[in-house]
Amino acid sequence: MKKILSLSKSKKWGLLIASFGLFFLGSFEVFSQALPLVTSKNGGSGTTFAVPVETVLALTALSFLPAALILMTSFTRILITFSLLRQALGLTTVPPNLVLIGLSLFLTLFIMNPVFENIYQEAYLPYSKNKVSFVDAVEKGSIPLKEFMLKQTRREDLNVFAKMYGKPIESREKVPMVVLIPAFAISEIKTGFLIGFVIYLPFLAIDFAVASILTSLGMVMVSPMMFSLPLKLIIFALADGWALLAASLVQSYY
Repeated sequence: MKKILSLSKSKKWGLLIASFGLFFLGSFEVFSQALPLVTSKNGGSGTTFAVPVETVLALTALSFLPAALILMTSFTRILITFSLLRQALGLTTVPPNLVLIGLSLFLTLFIMNPVFENIYQEAYLPYSKNKVSFVDAVEKGSIPLKEFMLKQTRREDLNVFAKMYGKPIESREKVPMVVLIPAFAISEIKTGFLIGFVIYLPFLAIDFAVASILTSLGMVMVSPMMFSLPLKLIIFALADGWALLAASLVQSYY
């Protein structure tokens, strides 16, 4: 008897789930008919997308923004320099990664502000007022960014990717973004490493001096880091090193 009751209950639940599934399936069909994903207007000259499609496109664009921010701006050079500075000081977690990334981000916004302002005036405002198409806005907006990247890209790095591109490039100003972006990224990484090497030299001299003094005193078992770390911190703090380094990084782009 209990088995019969359990079977009847399971049948009821199955019918209930099936009815809900048919209801949602029918409502989805009605919704898809009432709200098409892609429609054309003005005799086929323009195309509008439904809200789900626009949401997917917006999320796809947002996922591309971090890569664009890292590889097409000054963010890479600044973050590499700050990371190497932290290692030169002998610190592993201070300042934290979040602090270094945030400082690099706002310094990037400060450096890139003229470029972003030019993009806003030349591309976004005409597009928002329906004076230019989206393709024209993208082309106009890429011009100031391309000029910035060309100024900071080494010629040898650009030549390497231009040779691998396989197509003739008439002039430096007509370099396609496919070639310019990796060349700019490699050039920024190289510059960041060179700046980090220059930063390392005075702290390396302090480590050598402390190690030689401890060896001459016979304190071989004592770690030189115990004495060199506070010495490097006090020298860097008294010299106002963070402000000098930030100002030097900003000036390196002008």
